[in-house]
Formats: sequence, structure tokens, C-alpha cells
Amino acid sequence: MKTVTMHVARRTLSQLVAAAEAGEDILIMRDREPAARLIAASESVPRREFGALAGKVFVTDAFFERLPADELIGWKD
Repeated sequence: MKTVTMHVARRTLSQLVAAAEAGEDILIMRDREPAARLIAASESVPRREFGALAGKVFVTDAFFERLPADELIGWKD
């Protein structure tokens, strides 16, 4: 992981982004404290598919039963 100061990050942002795109993690420091981490954005976000869990997840009839009164009290706030 490469570490740079905030000042260096301001001056060399283009080069730091290129390094991040190449797979390098960049830690940006403010004074002596870590302020931010620069990493490459993921190339593709997996698209959610409707019904992807069909046949893999099951809910019993107990899920639809009314909750006991003492448990409902906690949900009123």
C-alpha cells in the first residue's frame, strides 16, 4: 500500500488514480492520521436477478403468525 500526504495527493491526483486503476491501494494521510483510501472502482456491479433465490430459501407458516403481545411492545417505538 502506497502512502502519500494530502499535499502530494492534490498535486498528483491523476497519477494516483492511474496507480489505483492498476491495482495499487493508496492511503492519503492528513498530518499523521489516515484520511482516505484510494482504490479502483469495481469494473462491474453484479446485476440483481429477480428470483435468484427461488427454491433456495424457505419460510415456514410460523413466519406469518401474529407476534406475542410482549414482543409487539418493543416494536411500537
